[in-house]
Amino acid sequence: MDFLCYLHEGWQPLIRPAEPSRDWMDATPEAFAYRCLPLNIANAHGWEILTPVGFSAYWRGGALTSDVIIRPDKGMPDAATPVSLFGQATLTIHIQALFRTPPGWNLLVGGSPNRAKEGIAPLSGVIETDWSPYTFTMNWRFLRRNHWVRFEAGEPICFIQPTQRDALERMNPKFVPLNDNPEAARQFAEWSRSRSAFQATVAEKAPAANTDQWQKRYYRGLDMDDKPGVPDHQARLRLKPFVTGTPDPAFATPPVEVDPDRLATAIAALAASVRNDTGFDSALLTEAGLPAALVERIVRAARTA
Repeated sequence: MDFLCYLHEGWQPLIRPAEPSRDWMDATPEAFAYRCLPLNIANAHGWEILTPVGFSAYWRGGALTSDVIIRPDKGMPDAATPVSLFGQATLTIHIQALFRTPPGWNLLVGGSPNRAKEGIAPLSGVIETDWSPYTFTMNWRFLRRNHWVRFEAGEPICFIQPTQRDALERMNPKFVPLNDNPEAARQFAEWSRSRSAFQATVAEKAPAANTDQWQKRYYRGLDMDDKPGVPDHQARLRLKPFVTGTPDPAFATPPVEVDPDRLATAIAALAASVRNDTGFDSALLTEAGLPAALVERIVRAARTA
C-alpha cells in the first residue's frame, strides 16, 4: 500500500521512520522504561519529520505574532525556517511535502509520542490526504513565557501517522460486565493474582537478574495459559523509509463518472427508506457511479441524520 510524499522543486524534507528510543527512557535506572511495550510501539508508530538546522524560539507572553521571537542557526533554509504566523503563542513550521494516502485514509499530524519538550507543546491535526492538494503546517504552542525553547539540528519537529477515515465512527462503544465473558474474566483474575504475588515477592527480595524483575507475558504476547494472544502480536515496528519511486498503478484513483439519472433515483429511494424505516439497496448508489467508500458514508449519514 503506497504512502506518497510528493516533492515540489526545491523541497528536501528530512523524514525517517520514528525511533522507539527516547532520552528520558534511556535515563531510567537500567533503562526499565523500555520494558513497557506499549510505550515502545507508540514511539515508533509513524514517521518523524526533522528540522535540517537548529533554532531557538522565545515567547514574550502576548497574543501578537511579534510576541514570538525565532532565531534560526546559520544555514537554515528559508523554506524550513519556523515563523510566527498566527499569534496566540504559537510557532509555525511549513512542511515541505504534499502527502497522498490511499483512498479512505487520513493523516494524523502532531508531535512525536512520549517526547515532551520543556516550555512548548505540539498541536495535533487530522488531514484528508487522500485528495487534498494542499500542504499543511506543524504548529507548537508555548506553555511558558519568557523562556527560550531549543530545537537541535535533526530533532523531530513533526510526527505523521496514516489513520483510516471513519474507522472510529464505525465502532459501537459498549459497557459490558466482565462476567459476560467468562474466559476473559478467568484470565483477568489469574493475571491479577499473579501480579500481586509477583510484586510481593519482588518487594521482599529483589531478583538478582534484571530480566526477572518484571513479568513479560504481554511483551511476549502470551495469555495466562501461555498461549499466543494473537498470531500477529508485535514487539517491534519495522516501518519503511521514504525512497525515490513511482506510484503503484493500483494506487491511482480512477475518475468518477456519475450517471445523474441513476443518482437521482438512488437518492430518492434512500430518502424514502429513511422516512419509512425500511431497507435500502446501496447497490443503487454504486451503479450510479459512486465509489463504495463514499456510498457507505452517504448511507450512514442518512440513517443517523
